[in-house]
Amino acid sequence: MERQQLIERELREIGRVSVVDLARRFDVTTETVRRDLDRLEQTGALRRVHGGAVGTDRASTTEVSLSERRLRQGDAKRAIGAAAARLLTPGFRGSIFIDAGTTPAAVAAELPLVLGDSSGEVEIVTHSLEAAHLLAGDDRVSLTVIGGKVRGVTAAAVGAHTVRSIGELRPDIAFVGTNGLSAGFGLSTPDPEEAAVKTAIIRAARRVVVVADTAKFGEELLVRFARLDEIDVLVTDGTPPEPLADALADADAEVRVA
Repeated sequence: MERQQLIERELREIGRVSVVDLARRFDVTTETVRRDLDRLEQTGALRRVHGGAVGTDRASTTEVSLSERRLRQGDAKRAIGAAAARLLTPGFRGSIFIDAGTTPAAVAAELPLVLGDSSGEVEIVTHSLEAAHLLAGDDRVSLTVIGGKVRGVTAAAVGAHTVRSIGELRPDIAFVGTNGLSAGFGLSTPDPEEAAVKTAIIRAARRVVVVADTAKFGEELLVRFARLDEIDVLVTDGTPPEPLADALADADAEVRVA
């Protein structure tokens, strides 16, 4: 059926479809759309979720490689990185924690430019090999790298040692990435060890800035590592949909669109 083919094409392009949106688009009832989605799920073309469907590659434990993630939403991540770095006030002196992930790495790339000649009076701490690589050797900042078992898929140190080390810190601001951001589930990621590290970062930091592109909106991965009311600012590349926007407002989390 042509309608089902169009649904499959939309899934390939954006990764998620909504029953209500599809009913409006095709001018059919929601029951008709649900029957279409049921048939497509039976053929293995999609996976049903609450309110719609996602592609079969978007399970709660799915995690793509670092190299693949660098290619996704590249312009958006660079814009988010620049906007997030500008949250630092002129003449900032203090400590910054950089989480693992391609979007926090985009923040790391911008920090020396924003901080200017701080003469090493800014201490940056990270467990991310990618962020460390971007900042190593730049005399405008002082860099500390936290060790641990390195996960190849994220190039990040994880494990009990990493969590303990972060727990002994009190950074002024932390830039944290996420795989999923939803109104009902909060911030989530596929891997329990990554989640434990992110939780430790959020508990340690005086101010938490989450950096996430719009592809993360509505996603719910296996492990929640923070509620929405545990973050201070969300920097993203587009306005969150109404349910998420309302939940962020209720949580008193500021939203900045790059």
